Amino acid sequence: MKAVFLLGPTASGKTAVALALAARFPAEIVSVDSAQVYRGMDVGTAKPDAAARARVAHHLVDIIDPTEAYSAGRFCDDAVRIAGEIITRGRVPILAGGTMMYFRALTRGIARLPPADAQVRAAIEERAATQGWGALHDELAAVDPVSAARLERGDSQRIQRALEVWRVSGETLSSLQARDPSPPQLPFATLSIALEPSERAVLHRRITRRFHAMLEAGLLEELEGLRGRYVLEAKLPSMRAVGYRQAWETLEGTAPRSTLAQRGIAATRQLAKRQLTWLRSMEGLERYDCLRPDLEGSVARRVEDFLSLPRGT
Repeated sequence: MKAVFLLGPTASGKTAVALALAARFPAEIVSVDSAQVYRGMDVGTAKPDAAARARVAHHLVDIIDPTEAYSAGRFCDDAVRIAGEIITRGRVPILAGGTMMYFRALTRGIARLPPADAQVRAAIEERAATQGWGALHDELAAVDPVSAARLERGDSQRIQRALEVWRVSGETLSSLQARDPSPPQLPFATLSIALEPSERAVLHRRITRRFHAMLEAGLLEELEGLRGRYVLEAKLPSMRAVGYRQAWETLEGTAPRSTLAQRGIAATRQLAKRQLTWLRSMEGLERYDCLRPDLEGSVARRVEDFLSLPRGT
C-alpha cells in the first residue's frame, strides 16, 4: 500500500522522471495537473503524447471539457480512488504534476471556503475592467496583505477569488486557509519527491525553449479549434491556464501576435516562481536538483528503497 508523489515546477522534468519510473517499476501515472484534465488542451499543457500514454497508463487526463470546472476537492476524491484501484492491481501509483494546491489538499485537507458568488465576481470583474487588476491587488493588500504578498499583480484569477472570499464572508482568505483542517487519512504510505532547480536561470531557459516549441507545435491553432468546438469565455478556468490566456488575448486582438512568445514565457516563469514558493512551504519532501545529470537514476534508486524491492528488479 504505497504511492509515490512527484512534485516540481513547470519544465523541471517531472514527466520524464515519471515515465522512467514507470518503465522500471510496475506503475501507473496519476496526473496532478489542473490543466491536463481538459480534453483537447494538449499542446499548451505539455500533455504526454499518445506513444507515452500507450506505454504507461495515465489517469486524470482528458476527463472533462474545457467548458467545465474541476476542483481540488474533486481531485482528492478522484486521486484517492484511482490510486486505490492501481494498488489493488498490484501496481504503484505515481502522482506527478505541478498543481501544488492539489498536493496540499491531498496531504493536509481542504480549508472550508465560501462558495463562488456570481454577483460579487461580476462586480470585481467590472471594476477590474475600468481600473485594472493592479488596483484590485492594492485593495487586497489593504484587507489581506498575506494573500496579496503571495500573488502577482496580474494574477486576476487568484486576486478575484481572494477578494470574493473577503466580500462574501468578511474573513480573509489567508486566515481561512490558516485554519488547517484535520489531515486526511490516506490509505497508503507515500514517498514525496520534489524536483527543484539549483539554478533558476537554467529553468528559465528550459521554459523559453518549451514555450517556443509549443508555438511551433500549434498552440494558437489548437485554441482556434477549441473555440470552434466549444462555447468558451476568457473567464473560464481552462482559458485562464498559462499559455492559453496569452493565446486567447492574441486571437481576440487585445495583444499582438508578435508579443505572444514574450508574454507566454513571462507568465510561465511567474507560474514556476509560484510553484517553487509552494514547494518551499511544504514539509515532508525529499528534494532533488532537477538539473543533476543522474536525476532519473537517483530518484529511481530512492523509489526502489521505498518500495523495498530487491536490487536489479
